[in-house]
Amino acid sequence: MLRTAEITAELTGLEDSHKLYWRSQVEFSLDCFICERIGRTTVFERGAEQALCSGSRSGFKRHHTAARVAGFDTTSGRERLAVRVLLDFWWAPFTDTRVGHKAAAPTSHPWVRLQLAYHCPDAKESGTGSIQTNLVRPYRLTCKHCDRLLGVDQEAPAVRLLG
Repeated sequence: MLRTAEITAELTGLEDSHKLYWRSQVEFSLDCFICERIGRTTVFERGAEQALCSGSRSGFKRHHTAARVAGFDTTSGRERLAVRVLLDFWWAPFTDTRVGHKAAAPTSHPWVRLQLAYHCPDAKESGTGSIQTNLVRPYRLTCKHCDRLLGVDQEAPAVRLLG
C-alpha cells in the first residue's frame, strides 16, 4: 500500500552571511518489504523516481526501493529556515527475517536526517551540515571553516504519517 510521511524541521537564530539552505537529500528509516528488514536507512533524493535502501550487513546489500520525494517546500526568513518534506513509499506487512519483529509503516522508531549547505564568505568555500532526530537539543550548527554559529535546531524534526 502507498503511504506518505510528512517531515518538518526548523532552524532559528540564523547567521546572515553564510546563506544556509536545505539540500535535496533526505535519509529516513523505513521497514523495507524488499529485503524484509526493519529500520533500514533509506536515502531519498528530490527528483529521483526511487530511493535507496541500506539493506543489511549480511545478505541483502543496498538496493533500490519503491519510494520518492513527493514534495519539498522550504521557507526562509531573517530569523528562520524551515522545511517540509513529503515522502511517498510502498509498504507491505512482513516479519523481519533476522530478528522476527513485525514491520510497521513508518517503522516503530522513525529517524530522519536532513542535509544543509552553505558558503563561508571568510574561507570562500562551501560547507555542509545536517540535523537529525537523535541529536541532543538545542543543536548548534556551526561553520566548519570559521566556527561561526549558523543556526540553532531547538526541536527534533517532526515525523507524521499522512496516509
